[in-house]
Amino acid sequence: MLKNRFTPWILSIVVAIISCKTDKPKEAAKKSPETPFLISGVYPHLAYYNKEGECGTGAVVPWADRLWVVSYGPHLPYGSSDKLYEITPDLQQIVRPESTGGTPANRMIHKESNQLFIGPYAIDDQRNVRVISYKEAPGRYTGLARHLTDPASKLYVATMEEGFYEVDAKTLQTTMLYQDANVKQPKEDDISTNQHGSLLPGAHGKGVYSGQGVMVYSNNGEASQAALKQFDIEAGALAEWNGKDWKLVRRNQFVEVTGPGGIYGNPNPESDPIWATGWDHKSVLLGVRDTGKWTFFRLPKASHSYDGAHGWNTEWPRIRDIGTPGKPDYLMTMHGMFWKFPGNFSSANASGIRPRSSYLKVIGDFTRWNDGLVFGCDDSAQKEFLNKRKVKGNIEGPGESNSNLWFTTVDLLDQLGPTTASGAVWLKESVKGGVASEPFLFSGWPNRTAWVSNQGKQAVTFTFEVDKEGKGTFTTLRSVKVEPYTALQVEFSEKDQGEWIRAIPDITTVATLHFSYSDTDTRKSASDQIFTGLADVSSTQAIGGLLYGLGDNRRALGIATTLFDGNNQTVTSSYYELSAAMKLEPKEDAKTLEFINQKFAIPQQAVTIDSSSVLVIDDLGRRWRLPMGNEAFTNLTNKASLRIAREVATERDLFNCMGTFYELPAENADGFAKIRPVSSHSFRIHDYASYRGLLVMTGIDPQAGKDNPHIIVSQDGKAALWAGVIDDLWKMGKPTGKGGPWKNTQVKANTPSDPYLIGFYDKRKLSLSHDLKQSVTFHIEVEPIGHGPWMSYKKVTVEAGQTYEYSFPDSFQARWIRFSTDKATTATAWLTYE
Repeated sequence: MLKNRFTPWILSIVVAIISCKTDKPKEAAKKSPETPFLISGVYPHLAYYNKEGECGTGAVVPWADRLWVVSYGPHLPYGSSDKLYEITPDLQQIVRPESTGGTPANRMIHKESNQLFIGPYAIDDQRNVRVISYKEAPGRYTGLARHLTDPASKLYVATMEEGFYEVDAKTLQTTMLYQDANVKQPKEDDISTNQHGSLLPGAHGKGVYSGQGVMVYSNNGEASQAALKQFDIEAGALAEWNGKDWKLVRRNQFVEVTGPGGIYGNPNPESDPIWATGWDHKSVLLGVRDTGKWTFFRLPKASHSYDGAHGWNTEWPRIRDIGTPGKPDYLMTMHGMFWKFPGNFSSANASGIRPRSSYLKVIGDFTRWNDGLVFGCDDSAQKEFLNKRKVKGNIEGPGESNSNLWFTTVDLLDQLGPTTASGAVWLKESVKGGVASEPFLFSGWPNRTAWVSNQGKQAVTFTFEVDKEGKGTFTTLRSVKVEPYTALQVEFSEKDQGEWIRAIPDITTVATLHFSYSDTDTRKSASDQIFTGLADVSSTQAIGGLLYGLGDNRRALGIATTLFDGNNQTVTSSYYELSAAMKLEPKEDAKTLEFINQKFAIPQQAVTIDSSSVLVIDDLGRRWRLPMGNEAFTNLTNKASLRIAREVATERDLFNCMGTFYELPAENADGFAKIRPVSSHSFRIHDYASYRGLLVMTGIDPQAGKDNPHIIVSQDGKAALWAGVIDDLWKMGKPTGKGGPWKNTQVKANTPSDPYLIGFYDKRKLSLSHDLKQSVTFHIEVEPIGHGPWMSYKKVTVEAGQTYEYSFPDSFQARWIRFSTDKATTATAWLTYE
């Protein structure tokens, strides 16, 4: 995206600001440049900072001719350094003096009193701000709901630790219904880091909404030591309250709770549905409450970086109306996917959910503003929490937490990453004969496959049924027979139509049923022009630099810039800073330069590159193999000249190795088992980091990119960097690679190779060979899940002196592949992804 692309649609609605009625302190306004710097939808000057371990965006709401934003820190039930921000139409950022901070993510427009409630603030239509006192009503405000019996005068506020308050919309007087778990008795001022209340199982409250005579509340985590490491334990809860008693609806991790009325509340609360989104270790969950009961569906996951039984990795997914007046258009964000969500979705009309594209940003809230969308993100957390791992070395987090807004067109929702996704309805679990699985989404992808595993002692016939119109009526699609302790791949054609699919075993058994759906990746292998100026991997010179978001309220990016010569030797090293105005200037600061060179040095031997592939041994000792790109990357990687892994979005990493960028979930979300390739390239990227909502990369060709607005060069020409957003990486080139677990490798009979990544690639080809003077049978197994059972794909007999060649069909999907042979031999298993 070019500089200032979105300025016209914002400025077009400006009426002379001086004519607007306001009594706000002039000193609170942060003057923006006459022409604000804009790149890839981010205005750097609008970034917000705090003094906490994290700075997320809790809510983004248009109101009273302004855009209102609240930021939050990680666990601050009594307030924090976070602020309430008022963004004017000409992009001035006003820090409201009423700000009290905290960990807020609640927002609701109360129609009767004509106020926006956002965080602890109530804002009227004249932009006057009043504050609910954390002293009187402590807690991490996670949601607001219309009152069950007096909605015109009161509303409910819920906290993440099961504190519930009744709030008078006129006076803001609060009445405690249930005490927040952060408050210890008898000392009310004792701030605890307790993560859960005593009302409900689970922890880490998220969504709140009311209707049909109940208030619905969700939490998405578990407050236990096991939850800090294990992603697949029981966690979370969905519950409802009738004004007197609590009822547990479902024991799973849930987040958003809303309805067609969205931020205003349902217009027909007695009859309008309530929607809830969640997940478990198998797949995404979608619940709908109507006709007095709940109905649940399952959807695939595009990304696993949101997993984690503690719930910390999931920043307030939403279902929001992003349409225009009279033309509602609902957008759902869930597990790294933009979803089209039908506004009339109900248990009896469950059709129309479709994937739009996948994304990498961590999005806390979003809204329509004028002719585009605004996403509030969670970009740079100083603490990095549990997201530590060996391949990153001892790298520090940013010196100060910060995040920003991301301005986009509506069309961008369909233009980011492929919608390839997968999920299970059963995972190595006991299933009863004659009992159907929960419905799983079946429409929206050109290629669809199911993997069925029977771990029982008897053959099982699984009957697949589809609900063609989403009306709740299922008809038989086909049946498959799976022998004991075997697995079967089921491919679906274009003729197999339906909104939802489910399966029924004829007898009780232990089964896995996992669906893999792939998009047609139309991206080119060549990188987009926005990356022009990044040095090629074979470049004889490159301007590099180690990156550090400065602390101590300096709000700049520090760069220990480095010029590499053709022999990869450092010929200069000096210190520069990048300002909010994106000016790159030299500074005299030997102390910071030394700090960056020490604390942000690229770790040695983070991975092993051998003749066949990249070998990664993760923090649990598990072995994984990844494809290779241009061989020129080998020497640079071995010499620690390229950054391998770094957190650039809160609680998840980018992994850049041998010419491919990957999304890498935190170790507590299963880490490398769920790695996902984003794009492949041939750039000599020295370092990369997050800054003011931007992705910044070093490794610039001194002779190229002079006309590219994404390349920022210092006036003296000795420092340079690339700036965009993390989701620009989808344009860098579709994932490609070559390699395998074996290349002329001595292998033992019936001993599986290391797992090798095969998921998310296009045009996959395999060749198998060996050195024996007799035939060898290769057993090919796949693992579609990442933490599931290995399943037999096929057995291939390769004659002496022959090479077996195979092209995987477009419908084939699995995450990992491995090989074994029936005889000891020297073998090659080589895969090419084009």
